[in-house]
Amino acid sequence: MIKFVGSYSTVGSLPNTAFPEYAFVGRSNVGKSSLINAIVGQPIARTSNTPGRTQELNLFNIDDRVLLMDLPGYGYARVSRDRAIQWTHRLQEYLLTRSQLKRLFILIDSRVGVKDSDLELMDFCDKNGILYQIVYTKKDKRVREQNQIELSHQSHGAMVDDVLFTSAEKKTGLEFLRKIIGVK
Repeated sequence: MIKFVGSYSTVGSLPNTAFPEYAFVGRSNVGKSSLINAIVGQPIARTSNTPGRTQELNLFNIDDRVLLMDLPGYGYARVSRDRAIQWTHRLQEYLLTRSQLKRLFILIDSRVGVKDSDLELMDFCDKNGILYQIVYTKKDKRVREQNQIELSHQSHGAMVDDVLFTSAEKKTGLEFLRKIIGVK
């Protein structure tokens, strides 16, 4: 059974649970909510074509065994500089204090590739020992950017070796994520 636990504006307001938690983050409009919906096989996370629609910490309970966190996007949303800084601080607080966080999935739009904001988050995770895995989304779409950066575990100490490639639309690459998270 999949339940929406709630939307939280602060890290301190999140419920304290014993369930392992897996969080999804990435630039605005990378497809976080769509990927979460594809993983669980039903529309639990709200999707939008408007970048920056997810503004709260959205928590989902899967079978009273595991939690999924849909984090606000970064990098593109049309919000004030002060609001963007608040979101960055909230993300950092979440990553540094959420003890039940087992893995952070950093989503990257495969059409666009890695951007400076992705590298900054990866560096933050590397410096603070926060385990993360790179997940390319929209792999069914045509690549738009040339000279995309190739990511490797050797240059990022907290990064999991395996880089995953997914398409929520075509339902490809989801089995690896389901296996990692422990959902069917």
